[in-house]
Amino acid sequence: MALGLEESLRLTVAALMQAKGQSQRVVAGVLGLTQTQVSRRQSGVSSWTLRDVDVLAGFYGIDVLDLLGGPTRACEALIAHEDRRAGSGKGAAR
Repeated sequence: MALGLEESLRLTVAALMQAKGQSQRVVAGVLGLTQTQVSRRQSGVSSWTLRDVDVLAGFYGIDVLDLLGGPTRACEALIAHEDRRAGSGKGAAR
């Protein structure tokens, strides 16, 4: 059975937070929310907004469609973004 978009987004945000070792407080700060508000979104009591999705995608350096594409796609995009960032500094200082 396929997950709905809301549940998929909750799992994706949790996966990205885990991959980066971040707490809900960090995500809350990025979004201008309280930790309680993020917790309510992550538990399904409240819904993520389109603004939240846009800000989170920018924060993680991934495309909005990757964020909405599920945990695997988002984490793969995060890794690719980090690889590009790490590679951009190689060889610059000689």
